Order: sequence, then structure tokens, then C-alpha cells
Amino acid sequence: MDLATIVIVDAVLREGGIRAAAVRCQRAPSSVSAAVKRFEQAVSMPLFRREGAALILTLEARTRSTDIGQATAKIAAILAAVGRDVPAPPIGLVALDRFVRIARSGSIRATAKALSLGQPQLTRQIADLERHLGVRLFERFHGGILTTATAERIIPLVEALLDIWARLTHASADRFRRDVATWRLGAVMPLGPESEIARMLAALLANWHRSRPRQPLFISSTTADELLAGLRSRRFDAALLDVAEIPADCDGRLVSQTPLVLAGPASALFEMGGDLPRLLATCPIAVPSVRSGLRREAARFLDDTLDEAERRRITLVEVDSIPVIINLVGQHGYLSVLPETSLSRMHSPPAMIRLGAAYRQSLTLAWPRVALSGEIGDLMISMMRAGAQTQERPSSVESVSDLPAPKP
Repeated sequence: MDLATIVIVDAVLREGGIRAAAVRCQRAPSSVSAAVKRFEQAVSMPLFRREGAALILTLEARTRSTDIGQATAKIAAILAAVGRDVPAPPIGLVALDRFVRIARSGSIRATAKALSLGQPQLTRQIADLERHLGVRLFERFHGGILTTATAERIIPLVEALLDIWARLTHASADRFRRDVATWRLGAVMPLGPESEIARMLAALLANWHRSRPRQPLFISSTTADELLAGLRSRRFDAALLDVAEIPADCDGRLVSQTPLVLAGPASALFEMGGDLPRLLATCPIAVPSVRSGLRREAARFLDDTLDEAERRRITLVEVDSIPVIINLVGQHGYLSVLPETSLSRMHSPPAMIRLGAAYRQSLTLAWPRVALSGEIGDLMISMMRAGAQTQERPSSVESVSDLPAPKP
């Protein structure tokens, strides 16, 4: 890590984005972005997460921002002590650490031996440090070296900066040790506590912690897009997706398939169930985000059922929350395409018409192509299936067999 990178990262945290920090530091945005990536790699800590086109500061970055700001203040004090102004030069913290070691020992030769370095190499490194700072740090004489007045002024500042960096890297090392022992599973968001996904994940956690108490399992629910990005970045070791396909560069298994139903007010479904185009045009249809596999199945059902003119007459309302969709269906007269088993377990399930075998919610567990991950993936699937099977509640479901066939 170097001084310039720390100063740039502090500017990004203060300004809240790459471009604003680039203007403040008078650097190209690509240079600022590269500095952020270097810092994140050095401390094993993401500073930002993307939400659309926006960059959102992570909670860990907020926690560490005070240390980063203090480090920048020490860098400014060091530069002021040697008569330099910002921008900070690309001086590595390793070089500063070796400068302090030499000053404390009074010998380049002894320090080189203690660090298992060649004396010429260490001498060149100190010469580069003096060139970047624009001052002499040591006076050489036949008996050894003496620190200059400038060096004496900056030694406590450098030591304080190194202490701050040690806190940052120690925190990341602790987090890394915890993360190494933890398996991270991403999952599509459950419909509710009685949904198939919630029941399988609960069975997985219970079985996992009984059989592997020393290896924690962390589960995070998010959108399909975030799950795929998490697999690519290895933020997730595995992901439970609501699609049947396995992503490229991944292995996986189909975990389950659940029939889908058209859910809505009983008066509309049972009076107009035989006239799907009229039914779908009469009630607004709540659908999840386009980032979900469930939305894709709903769109396929509508495309198969309606012609172009009929599709123009329907009203789609996109809601990126399944519990809100279920409330719209149960309380506000909306229609929606949802998994039958999840709805049938509800205390007061809505009226439903089964859509037939062609329309199903598929759940697939996917993981990167690493042998160990494959073994863990198979284990997760077996645990999800074990104990997740329970007695189904009877539901009010009318077969779709008496409805008109889908349009060609």
C-alpha cells in the first residue's frame, strides 16, 4: 500500500463516488477506480456496492472510514513536515516502515540483516524515499548514520500512520479468518415463512449446524441478478436460483419444481375462469421484478395465453416484494402467478387456478466449478430435502383442464 492510494480512497469515501473524488484529486476516474480496487484487495474489504448506477458505501467501509481519514491526516502532516504539498507521492508503507527501523537501529547494514535483505537493495529504497519526499533523512559517516532534523520530525508521524494501517489490516485479517471458515449461500427471496424456499433453507440450516458445528453457514437472500454476480465474484460459495438453467461456468443441480397457479379473488377466478383473456384484462396483475425466474414464468404464461391485442389490455404492476404481491392478491383484488404449495400453506389461502404442468417454479442450486464446492453443493441439497417435506394443507384449486388451450 502507498500514500497516494490511501489519500485517494479517503477522497472517494468523503465525496461518495469515483467521479467526484477524481475531480477533487485531479485524477482520471479510471485511476481513482484502480486505487479503490488496490485498497479493497489490501484490506480484504469492499468499500462500495452497486445499486443500479449508484455506488453505496458498505457498512464495513463506514466503520473503517475514521481510520482511513486519520491515516490521510497523518500523511498530510508528514508532507507538511518535509515542506511538500498534496498530491501525495506514491511512497509505499513498506519503505516508511524500513526507514523507521533504520532510524531506530542506527544502521542500514544491521537493518538489512534483520530483514533478510541485501544492503544495496535497502540503500536504494531509502534513496528513492528521500527523492520522493525531497529531503535527506540520514547523514552518512564512517561509523554509521545519523537521522536528520527532518527525519526526527516525521518519525512519530510515520509510526502513527503505520499503527493505523496495522489496525485496518488486522481487522481485515480477523474478518478473513472468519470468512475462510464460513460457507456463504445466496438464495432467492422466500415468499414467506411457509414458502417452499423458506422451509428448505430452514431445514438446511438446522441440519448443517447439527452436522458441521465448527463450519458456520451464512445465508443471504437477494435478487437473481445479485446472486449471479455473487457467484462470479465468489462472494457466494453457492446460490439457490429460481430458474431451471445452470449459469455458465457453474455446476449445479435441480432441487425442486413447484406447480404455479393463477391466484386472485374467488369471484373473478370462478366466474370468469373459463375466459382467461377477459379475466386477465379485468383485474390488475402483480408481477415480481424482471430479475426473477418467477417473473419469467409469468411472462411466458401471458404470452402463451393472450394474443397481441389482448396483451395490450392487461395491466401489469411490478412489485419487487413477494409478500406485498400476496397481500395485493388477498386484500386488494389483484391477480398473480405464484407457487401453489407456498400459497396452500397459508392460513387463509386465496382462490387459485392451477396453470398446468408446463408452468413451474424451478429451484436450482448452483456453485462455481471447484471440486470441493461441488461436494458441499450436493450436501446442501440433501439437507434441504431432508425434513422439508410436510403434510400439505388442502387448498381451493380448480384445474385448468377445462379452460381454453393456450394460443399457438
